[in-house]
Amino acid sequence: MSDNDIAMRVEGLGKMYRLGREIPHATTLTGKLKNASKAPFQWLSEQMREPTEEETLWALKDVSFEIKRGEVVGFIGHNGAGKSTLLKILSRITEPTTGYAEIHGRIAALLEVGTGMHPELTGRENIYMNGTVLGMKKREIDSKFDEIVDFSGISKFLDTPVKRYSSGMRVRLGFAIAAHLEPEILVVDEVLAVGDADFQAKCLGKMQDVASGGRTVLFVSHNMDAIRTLCTRAVLLQAGELKVDGPSVAVVEKYHTALRDDVITKDSGIGDATRRRGSGCARISSVSVLNIEEEATTSFEQGEDVLIDLSFQIMKDISCLYVMIGLRSGRNGELITTSTRHAVSEKGLSEGQTGTARVRLPNPNLRPGDYPLYIGLANEKHKAFDVMDGLTAPLIISTSKTVHELGYDPTKACGYFDIESEMEACKRLD
Repeated sequence: MSDNDIAMRVEGLGKMYRLGREIPHATTLTGKLKNASKAPFQWLSEQMREPTEEETLWALKDVSFEIKRGEVVGFIGHNGAGKSTLLKILSRITEPTTGYAEIHGRIAALLEVGTGMHPELTGRENIYMNGTVLGMKKREIDSKFDEIVDFSGISKFLDTPVKRYSSGMRVRLGFAIAAHLEPEILVVDEVLAVGDADFQAKCLGKMQDVASGGRTVLFVSHNMDAIRTLCTRAVLLQAGELKVDGPSVAVVEKYHTALRDDVITKDSGIGDATRRRGSGCARISSVSVLNIEEEATTSFEQGEDVLIDLSFQIMKDISCLYVMIGLRSGRNGELITTSTRHAVSEKGLSEGQTGTARVRLPNPNLRPGDYPLYIGLANEKHKAFDVMDGLTAPLIISTSKTVHELGYDPTKACGYFDIESEMEACKRLD
């Protein structure tokens, strides 16, 4: 591959953060000067001392890859895998500890709410400021100005300082600027989760337009449907290391396999522990998803029954125990719940007791897609004891039927369910 074909080359990239006791005010310039003046030798010694292994965290370790011009690459992995750190380094926001990254082309990044915008400037001023930073002339920015404003939907607030914008408004403006000012490389972290479903769909459509125009796109997302649809290639990061790099469909499957192999306990969850909530009076200790033959799987043919087995432990005395199963849309995150909260026990349960429960989803008739599991334990008043939201591998619904048999393209399914319908009358066509 010639250098002319390369948009980005990464070699041995690593990022180390130092942990441990923080000296008061040590993060500001004034604080550093004050600490240095009070105890100069102690301060100098602390700065020069090599941190111990316990005092360090490697957010990235020896990551290497190349990205061709015009490639659309998705970066996936658990929270804390190093995805955002990597994009910050590639966007020149953070310096690497080891290795290097060569960037060939003008880069625009949307990594956090408000990235690249000055809070004291108005929306209008920020558009021109960002264009200037990208090396564009005023007439070039003028030609894109109306498109940016229309896409962001903030025309009424165009002359209001950005510091007064809501997080959603800042994301809409930030994405509109990054995508429309024609960077050669567009870098987008999953800040799109702040926006509503319609805006997310607009963003994904715009990224497809950018990609089809031959520009390079780097995209971090937990939405595997979006990764498979938008990206030709995906990179799986785990604990700061590059684990898999290849076609997006194959890498997403590897990610789902890794999720399936993770272990759930009563004390911990998979992925982001902040999404495991509830009083803790009862805890889910394991979850298994089975097909009708009672084989462990998360891949189902459309209409096939799904069995969900869970084990639980009572941590404090409770008056009763109910279980609720839900699914989230892999596209926009809406929660689809079962119509019943199932009683595991309508009588009191004592601390230390354990048990199991099985919930069957008969012929769920979901359209093809990914559906992360939402599982809750609660009492009769719906007070949650334990909630696991998207911490296990999602259900993957597929179909072998053709477009003609289904009446729609299963790769571009609209909605979540197939509802039976019959035509009873039709006017005669002359």
